[in-house]
Amino acid sequence: MKALKYVAIAALSVAFGSATSAQGVTLRISCGAVGQELELCTEGAQAWADKTGNKVEVVSTPNSTTDRLALYQQQLAAGSSDIDVYQIDVIWPGILSDFFIDLNDYVSSDLVAKFFPRIVAANTVDGRLVALPWFTDAGLLYYRTDLLKKYGYAKPPTTWDELEQMAAKIQAGERKAGNGSFWGFVFQGKAYEGLTCDALEWVFSHKGGTIVDQDGNITINNPNAVKAIQQAAGWVGKIAPPGVTSYQEEEARGVWQAGNAAFMRNWPYAYSLGNSADS
Repeated sequence: MKALKYVAIAALSVAFGSATSAQGVTLRISCGAVGQELELCTEGAQAWADKTGNKVEVVSTPNSTTDRLALYQQQLAAGSSDIDVYQIDVIWPGILSDFFIDLNDYVSSDLVAKFFPRIVAANTVDGRLVALPWFTDAGLLYYRTDLLKKYGYAKPPTTWDELEQMAAKIQAGERKAGNGSFWGFVFQGKAYEGLTCDALEWVFSHKGGTIVDQDGNITINNPNAVKAIQQAAGWVGKIAPPGVTSYQEEEARGVWQAGNAAFMRNWPYAYSLGNSADS
């Protein structure tokens, strides 16, 4: 689900433009604060400001995508001018489209053609292009290469059953060696959009189909999807900490980066942080 992040321009705001079309304008752009998002956003905004002679103020928003969406909906419904350019998530264009301008009036068809057609289609609501991609995200499985080698595994797991078995073996061994805080697997288990992403991956890998089909029928209640969710629920307290049900991305990364997990499901941002000198 969380395949891409987008930048959308609100209808109440001044759109991005050249120095000649927006001379002296101060724009406020919202960015997330997870991982390097805020850093990259700040650097990009400053580069644009330097090039155009305008000013950009970066507004940090909640880490939780659920909380961020609620904040956006509240501000947009109130007609607030606190934010001009919104960083939105992949599934939000249809939710927020009424508040955003049609970018077809501001960007060239040549620019739009540089993106994958399906991405453009996902950001087009009733013929209006309401957002453009900023960066690509994908769910990743992180694993401790040293521990796999230590416990006799030549490669990472390729199925959830394999992960469950490997995580249990490594967890038992590390605890026996003295690390009572060690767990086999951490992920995003809190009731928010991050868990939805994880759950979709579980269901897809079990061939559980879709939640809603193209005709609007609810299709998630099928044996394969049920098996996927039941298996994941069984990890809690077994190979995943009981507290995983309150974990977002950063809580999972905290356990992983402290050396207290063999496997972690997270986004690409965690890679560079996990390889930092203090990790």
